[in-house]
Amino acid sequence: MDFEKAYDSVDLKYLDTVMQKMNFPTLWRKWMSECVGMATTSMLVNGCPTDPMERGLRQGDPLSPILFLLAVEGFNVLILSLLEAGLFPGYCVGCDTDLCLSHLHLADDTLIIGEKSWSNVRSMQVVLMIFEQVSGLKVNFHKSMLTGVNVSDSWLHEAAMVLNYCVGAFAFVYLGLPIGGDPQRLGFLRPILNIIISRLSN
Repeated sequence: MDFEKAYDSVDLKYLDTVMQKMNFPTLWRKWMSECVGMATTSMLVNGCPTDPMERGLRQGDPLSPILFLLAVEGFNVLILSLLEAGLFPGYCVGCDTDLCLSHLHLADDTLIIGEKSWSNVRSMQVVLMIFEQVSGLKVNFHKSMLTGVNVSDSWLHEAAMVLNYCVGAFAFVYLGLPIGGDPQRLGFLRPILNIIISRLSN
């Protein structure tokens, strides 16, 4: 799932409320509000300045990833609430572990992991609608993909139509890393993984 740039669309009152709930000091919240909501920027086009943009950060601003993580904290809370209520089963790793993956965030990319079920699709649809209304942060549907593992193509296409996503292929690239590639090519990692697992079990 690909979100729009947080500083272009996020509701500033929502952002301030999130920072308040996370116990950010008043001065920090004021700085963030001024950086995002009060800064003006204009560009030179053929030597003439354009009308100033009333809000936003410059491209490459180091505050951008921090701002995104603050903005999607509401989405994180919604997903965790669904997990606690048993309304969105994630993917459990291993047989004897309680580790359950449901979502990962980095930059403006979000990876949502769950079991194949229509209840999961409907839950995700509702969560995205609620989050968009509360935060103002929207999903780039033309950049978002629904990918299935051991899922029939017909079901995958129907679910993608419901969510208004594109149908993705498996394997795919996430943050520059191949996901679901040939496991034989990763054989050199097995000794390292065995060491890690043995140390964790001890």
